[in-house]
Amino acid sequence: MSEAVENVKSLIIGSGPAGYTAAIYAARADLKPVMYQGMQPGGQLTITTEVDNFPGYPDGAEGPKMMEDMQRQAKRFGADVRWGEITDVDFSQRPFTCKADDGKTIVAETVIIATGASAMWLGLDSEKEYNGGGVSACATCDGFFYKGLDVAVVGGGDTACEEAAYLANMCNKVYMIVRRDELRASKAMQHRVRNNPKIEILWNHNTKEIVGEKAGFNKAVNGAILINNKTNEEKRINISGFFLAIGHKPNSDLFKGQLDLDKVGYIKTVPGSAKTNIPGVFAAGDIQDTVYRQAITAAGSGCMAAIESERFLGENE
Repeated sequence: MSEAVENVKSLIIGSGPAGYTAAIYAARADLKPVMYQGMQPGGQLTITTEVDNFPGYPDGAEGPKMMEDMQRQAKRFGADVRWGEITDVDFSQRPFTCKADDGKTIVAETVIIATGASAMWLGLDSEKEYNGGGVSACATCDGFFYKGLDVAVVGGGDTACEEAAYLANMCNKVYMIVRRDELRASKAMQHRVRNNPKIEILWNHNTKEIVGEKAGFNKAVNGAILINNKTNEEKRINISGFFLAIGHKPNSDLFKGQLDLDKVGYIKTVPGSAKTNIPGVFAAGDIQDTVYRQAITAAGSGCMAAIESERFLGENE
């Protein structure tokens, strides 16, 4: 049986706000985009309960529902949205050859990468159990729901300090759970959290378990059990929110050796654009965003990638 080969103008690898927005714009430009959604269609917002900071949703929206809406909008304009993932890419010459797990070989004139980044987790069963019920990997996204309450942030780098400072503006108290006896953050960020009366740093502590209450499908964090690394003593803190800030892993393994990546693995783009080092290959969303990592900025970069893809095709026809 011969291998199925399909020629397309625009291939979008990954979904989420960046991928779906790119699909909307590419479809409206009559590029007839083909999207492979990846193993987590909709990206990180599908594991977020409420999204309150995306313009146009005055009453907020559930993350999965928002991603369904974006997907429907992309399909409305003719985007070919497919379940599955791209498993191999060859960017050595254009058109680009990409293989999908459905057995098809996609030969694409342009490629938009929107594979995102995955939050790093501690690996606790209770962490998964209360994900969306008090456990979050984005203070900017979910901090508002804990206004006036006590919360905890895990981590000791710049991101953890930024999130702790952000949460301290609205929460009653913020615990910083730091596994070492020092912070890895910049001196400016260290000064910011050390001098905030609402932030208490718990040095030399690891999280043993997140605890809470469950009633049917409803679940809510009400505490965390910590272990002191030096004394092995256990300690419970009473909190309503537990925020992970130990880093993100960009989903870029597929592109190693093909595209320029930074030392962490984020795809490098030309500043102010979605262009990579390979003409005709663009990157949008969290796969190239080391700073903001918000749904709205991901959507904006998806728009940029699609417009630049359209212009690239116009210039190279």
